[in-house]
Amino acid sequence: MISIRKERPPDVAVREALLDEAFGDVRWHKSSQRLRDGRLPADGLAFVATDDGRVVGTARLWNIVCGTGEPALLLGPVAVASDCRNRGIGTAMVRHALNTARRRGHRAIVLVGDAPYYGRFGFSAETAAAMRMPGPFERNRLLGLELVRGALRGARGALRAPARTISQPGLAASAA
Repeated sequence: MISIRKERPPDVAVREALLDEAFGDVRWHKSSQRLRDGRLPADGLAFVATDDGRVVGTARLWNIVCGTGEPALLLGPVAVASDCRNRGIGTAMVRHALNTARRRGHRAIVLVGDAPYYGRFGFSAETAAAMRMPGPFERNRLLGLELVRGALRGARGALRAPARTISQPGLAASAA
């Protein structure tokens, strides 16, 4: 049975292996990684999916700021173990992450991903059309979702990481 819970320090090695399997070394060179480097995920917004105690999925959200100052979250990376794909785990993780972010009072989420997949959750390229990543990216893959109507109205410019200190020693290495 699949369950989703908050990520814990012992999950780091398995999470990293999942991300390596899903994205390979290219993940370290993506523009979205520039927004995560040396940082922790947003408070309470790092999750793993487990199947009989085995970590089989990961999803994290990160605090970011739009060029014009609007706060948002960056979703990703989301990954599921190869032997567990096509079971709805990724969908369940994204829904869980969005619902938790909404309950915690966040107003908007941005990601770089496949529009056909993330569109079913309400993400669209139009919502993020005036924003850009801090480096190369495919324009049609930058997607936004307003959890609160109008939260990204007027948001434009480069996305950036707000200043934040890593304060949880066991998670510092896991900020990737």
